[in-house]
Amino acid sequence: MSLPSPHKHELLQREYGQSTFQLVQTLRTIEDKAERTRRAHQIVQLIFRLNANLRDQPDAQQKVWNHLYEMADEDLDVDSPFPLTSLAQLHQQPKRVPYPSKSPKLKPYGRSVEAMIEKALTLEDPAEREQATIAIGRTMKFLYRSYSKENAKDITILKHLKELSGGKLELDPAQVDAQNLFEFATNGRPAPFIVPQPRNDRSDRDPRRSGGGGNRRDKQRRGGKKRQEPQQPPQ
Repeated sequence: MSLPSPHKHELLQREYGQSTFQLVQTLRTIEDKAERTRRAHQIVQLIFRLNANLRDQPDAQQKVWNHLYEMADEDLDVDSPFPLTSLAQLHQQPKRVPYPSKSPKLKPYGRSVEAMIEKALTLEDPAEREQATIAIGRTMKFLYRSYSKENAKDITILKHLKELSGGKLELDPAQVDAQNLFEFATNGRPAPFIVPQPRNDRSDRDPRRSGGGGNRRDKQRRGGKKRQEPQQPPQ
């Protein structure tokens, strides 16, 4: 329900002052639209000078123009930079916000993890599904820690993951434990998943292929050989 016009005028007069309100009221007496528009812009600039804190508010320009329109009794024909609307729209009953009808199966994870699992189940590529499962498990461990203020074992996360996915998302517990797939980074957030690369045993043994400097014995052998100076031709 909108406020009566006198009450709205009283609130706007308190906010902007009696002199500003009278200036707005005189706008309707100006017959030339171009001059009326110019005066309206000047009044808006004056309002921002007298109320410097308005500049920090979101949509300050549109707010002031709407207040100008309201102080003119919604009878202001000017070329404004924004569509002029009445303050009565601000007092309309807001629409009802829809709330979720069903609660999450496991409270520590919420509906967001369930949505992630539903998305992962749509992945057909086994590698992509495995990476998504690891990311979900790491997120679950992070949320479990935030909810219960204690760390959860990987086997517990795997059990909950299997329960939420209906047994369709599973990981090898030994692989999770060996590669620390659910461990956190130093900043307390889930660490990004890095696909392990296959090791090349031959490159590990050969320092020239791996790019390393070899062991200390190889360095000593190379360092023990002195560089031979080129011989000078006989004079």
